[in-house]
Amino acid sequence: LVPSVVPKKPSAILLISAHWETNVPTVLSSANPPLLYDYYGFPPETYELKWPAPGDPALASRVRELLEAGGFSTAEDSTRGWDHGVFIPMKLSFPDADVPTVQLSLIAGLDPEKHLAMGRALAPLRKENVLIVGSGQSFHNMSGFFGGGFEEPSREFDVWLNETCAGVEPKARSERLRNWTAAPSARAIHPREEHLAPLFVTVGAAEDDPGEQIFSDVVLNLAMSGYAFG
Repeated sequence: LVPSVVPKKPSAILLISAHWETNVPTVLSSANPPLLYDYYGFPPETYELKWPAPGDPALASRVRELLEAGGFSTAEDSTRGWDHGVFIPMKLSFPDADVPTVQLSLIAGLDPEKHLAMGRALAPLRKENVLIVGSGQSFHNMSGFFGGGFEEPSREFDVWLNETCAGVEPKARSERLRNWTAAPSARAIHPREEHLAPLFVTVGAAEDDPGEQIFSDVVLNLAMSGYAFG
């Protein structure tokens, strides 16, 4: 899906996953990160998945440079592996594993404005042919996946999110995301917003570019969407 909506193959990928939070923005700086199988109770073959794309220490340094110029303290981690928020979508999107990739953490506390500001600081990477990917999920309530009763709330939130990301001016888009908890059924859909926060970063990086809904489906009777900007 991702390659179909980018104008040309990226030189590198910067990915913000829902599954890594640190006190300050932190990059994986290894040239060859391992995979971190950060899930439990799945079939044995799911712990044998491979996605051997290279890391990019130079891009990791560039990310830190831009974030620090934007007023953030930063850090790097040379030992952590890519979590499943990286290798699952990237294995599907770039199965040849031939694009250097760097993972960037979320900031503990998940403040929308901080993550929008992170994105704004990282926006110059777009002109350097770096694809910025937010890996989360538009619906993330584990009770909803398995317990039922969330069909209508998921639809209400999905309508709001689609209007926010693809139907309003960029300034209004950012303002709506700052106040996302005012959206219909917001806390029913995201009891904790770690799966929404990667979107804040990509929206910040989008600056004044329009958004487009590039994925829309109903999964387990739950409405879900994905977006691209620029």
